[in-house]
Amino acid sequence: MILRQIFAPALLLAATNAPAAGDFVFASNFDGAWISGYYVGYQAGLYPIADVDFAALTHLVVGRVVPNADGTLNTSFDIDATHGPTWAKQATAAAHAHGVKALLMLGGAGEQAGWIGAASSAHRATFVANLLQVADDYTFDGFDLDWEPLTASDQPDFIRLAQALRAAKPGLILTVPVGWINANFASPQDAFYGSIAPLFDQINIMSYGMAGDWDGWESWYTSAVTDAGVNTPSSVASSAAYYLAAGVPSSRLGVGIGFYGMCWTGVSGARQSSGSEIADDNVMSYENIMTQYYSAAWYQYDATAMAPSLGAAAAFGPASGPKCNFVSYEDPASVTAKGSFALQNKLGGTIIWTIGEGHQSELPAGQRDPLLEAVRAAFRP
Repeated sequence: MILRQIFAPALLLAATNAPAAGDFVFASNFDGAWISGYYVGYQAGLYPIADVDFAALTHLVVGRVVPNADGTLNTSFDIDATHGPTWAKQATAAAHAHGVKALLMLGGAGEQAGWIGAASSAHRATFVANLLQVADDYTFDGFDLDWEPLTASDQPDFIRLAQALRAAKPGLILTVPVGWINANFASPQDAFYGSIAPLFDQINIMSYGMAGDWDGWESWYTSAVTDAGVNTPSSVASSAAYYLAAGVPSSRLGVGIGFYGMCWTGVSGARQSSGSEIADDNVMSYENIMTQYYSAAWYQYDATAMAPSLGAAAAFGPASGPKCNFVSYEDPASVTAKGSFALQNKLGGTIIWTIGEGHQSELPAGQRDPLLEAVRAAFRP
């Protein structure tokens, strides 16, 4: 789910390649913003199904099933062929018991070759049939088509796949995560995204992990709401503006919240040169940050970028983990700012990568998901 620098592809597809907005009845229309939380098998131990705060979610995105090039599916859910499906069925049943829609995450970073083969004309019919069978077997309400990276040459088969799923089962919920935008390369917008909007219930920006020690970049926040600059060219606002200008309706566009952060050395805050980013997803989960890195003395909140961080001249961190001078992450204040931004701009909702990384099992019952509760309060006040 993590995409690094995103550059707008050159291919422009005519809107006539996609159905008109009125061709489908969308299954996920409901009152209020969506909160779609990713729940993945390789983190099953972080957040037991019985403990999931379903009251804060509208959609649980269970991951993942991987497409094989011949249209078959790997359903181990990053656990194994026996326990993975059992876990996924339990998660889906629990979601439904709490009135939450259950979606199946398909693919993920590094699975492009499988997508290309499965969605090709040679294997698409088999792929669609297998997907529909999985939806029936696991009682999924729809699919999150996580094709990363989705290159210009992949786009026609991506459209045909979404059209085939819609035609086969019009009531499916279909969602797609899309990359954040490097603001230095945000023009012209790619009309592809507007053209596919009629096919999808949610188009969600993966607006997290939006920084790195890349050429020309200064240290920056993982998920700044605003204030993208020439040497810090990422923000939720600039990415959302790109997709809106590309023709995605605001009601189908969502922003992303990362329940993990980023560890830097050599810099003690944002907008500094010569730093190195050394750890992020999984290692720098919100749970790990709060238990192993957080100190009120190191806390800063950038009111312009609407982003929190920890910073100190001397490196800090656990004995067995990376030592950081600068930790960028999400907290309730930045989540509240994202919710305000989304509601003010009439955006559809948010995705969370991942809800397991925000669960604080050491806290008293009822207080173990402060970040998820902040999302609920911000997006569904």
